[in-house]
Amino acid sequence: MSERIETLKKARARMIDDRDAHAKVLAAPFDRDKAERARNKFIEIQTLIDALDRAIRGEDVISSDG
Repeated sequence: MSERIETLKKARARMIDDRDAHAKVLAAPFDRDKAERARNKFIEIQTLIDALDRAIRGEDVISSDG
């Protein structure tokens, strides 16, 4: 596996850990301020995870073509 794919997968794993922390805040007893910030960060991080997934798939396609 290429170093680039390894880096993308490590970044994805780190972002999943960050996302999980925000999910815990969302699952906790309701605090409007914390919940709004956690929701926004969760969505932001999930968007980044989706982008990393696309990048990983793209690298897989490039490496299988080469």
